[in-house]
Parts: sequence; structure tokens; C-alpha cells
Amino acid sequence: MRYDELFLYGVKQLEKAGIAEGKLNARLLLEYVCKTDRNTLLAHPELLVEKEQEKRYVNCIEQRAERIPLQHITGVQEFMGLEFYVNQNVLIPRQDTEILVEEVMPHLHDGMSILDMCTGSGCILISLMQYSNDCAGVGADLSNEALEVAEKNAQRILKEKNIHVKSGFKDLKEAVFPVQNEIRFLQGDLFEALDLGEKTAVKFDIIVSNPPYISTDAIKTLEPEVAVHEPLTALDGGQDGLYFYRRIVKDAKKCLVRGGMLFFEIGFDQKEAVSQLLKETGFIDIETKKDYAGLDRVVFGTFLED
Repeated sequence: MRYDELFLYGVKQLEKAGIAEGKLNARLLLEYVCKTDRNTLLAHPELLVEKEQEKRYVNCIEQRAERIPLQHITGVQEFMGLEFYVNQNVLIPRQDTEILVEEVMPHLHDGMSILDMCTGSGCILISLMQYSNDCAGVGADLSNEALEVAEKNAQRILKEKNIHVKSGFKDLKEAVFPVQNEIRFLQGDLFEALDLGEKTAVKFDIIVSNPPYISTDAIKTLEPEVAVHEPLTALDGGQDGLYFYRRIVKDAKKCLVRGGMLFFEIGFDQKEAVSQLLKETGFIDIETKKDYAGLDRVVFGTFLED
């Protein structure tokens, strides 16, 4: 079958299934299967597609028509100019979350230590480590499966920067944690992941988090790509969506240096509530930033010791 004919087949099937941006999805899947680029459809529409590639493409279109996310089919998602591996165990990195990274960057200086709470695919922490120098990074998550994805991404993306990738507390020396030019992934329920027992308390310059923040009842109203195919534990923020913000704000100050900063991604209607949580806990200079759609997306503040 010709390249353009196969593309039109994909478009027809996805539009019939009610897939938003069916043309874009059909093209991206065709490029994924045939290892082509976006210019091929215009420059070489007559290109004959091999039978095996045609069969793979039809299979990919069928999966997408069943509302399996595009990124789960291709296995990748671009974020902050970097390509991240993703699967059903992590949230797919979204453009709105880039706002969070961009707000952290002006406050992130060489040699600082970063804690990414609820790290998921690791996209936030890895991006911050990629675009800084001599920093120390720790990513914490409840899911071991998510941490495996994050570690895989770190090993590939940060390889050229010679940043060491480690998991758990194996061979951990209390005097050198966090470690410059090292990224470490820890499993646990929020700050329980940092339980060092008798070891020295861990302090960070910056804590960043994109926690679960969708209210429990609202999850069922989401598109199937999210509600069915992305991990529920990374979505469900409790009845009011604020469960994890309360817990993180409460314990974050124990792990921040004086003058350290806490950055959150938030839902569009959570600005006031999260800002108030920070204020009540002793954070100052609280600011909010909007996303590309003009919706409130980031809240951050600075911690000063009591």
C-alpha cells in the first residue's frame, strides 16, 4: 500500500473511533512504524510501505482506536526537549508540567540538591539535572514499577553528563547524601522514602512535586486514555484533591535547608488552597504561575526556619 493511502486509512479509523486529533495521531504512528519524518507524507506520498510495516501500522491504529494512549504504543514522550520512555506504570509527561520545571530553573544554582517527590517517570528531576551542573538529585515514589522507568530514563538521558544513577540506600554513606553529580531513586510513601534511621537528617535546597491532585469523584469523568490507562495512584488526590499537598507541605520543611524552596504543580482550581497550606506552614514569598492556557499551574514558596 502507498504511504499516503495507509495514512488515510489510519485517519478514517481514528476519526470513526472519536479520537481527538485523529490526523495527527495517524501520522505520528505511521512515522513511528516506518521510521520516517513529518516531511515524508508531503515529499514522498507514493512511497510503498512494506507488508510487515503495514501490518504493524494497522495494529497500532487498532490499539489507538481502543483509546490506548499514543505514548503507550510508541513508548516515548518528549518533555523539555528530551525523549522519555513511558509505559502504563507512570503518568505521561505533559507540556503543562514543563511550566513547573521552567519555574524551578531560575532558582536552581550549580551544586544544589533537589528532591522530586512523586517522581513517576523522572521527567521533572532528570530535566533539572540535565540543564544544571554538579547538582544532586533524589527521586521518591511509592511505586517500584515507576522507579524502574525513572531509573531507565536517567541512565539514558544523563549518560553524557556523567551523572551516576543509583537506586535505594545501598552503599549509602551518611556524610555524602545527597551526592553531587548523582541521581538516586528511593521507594516509599512520600517522605518515608527518606527514612535514614540513625543516619544524619537529609536536607535539600529545592523540593519539587507533581503529586496526585485530581479529586476521587472527578477521575471517572476523565478521558479513557487517562482514567483507564494511566496509574490511578498517580491521579487520585483524595476527595478534595488536596490529600498529598497537605502531607508534603507538613513534612517538607523537615527536609529543606533554611531558604529552601518548595514547588508544586497544581490543578487549575487549587491555587488558593495550596497557597494557604504553604502560608499556614510557615512558607513565605508564595507565588503562582499560569500555564500556556492561562490556567493556574504552579505554586511555590520559600521556607525559613521557625
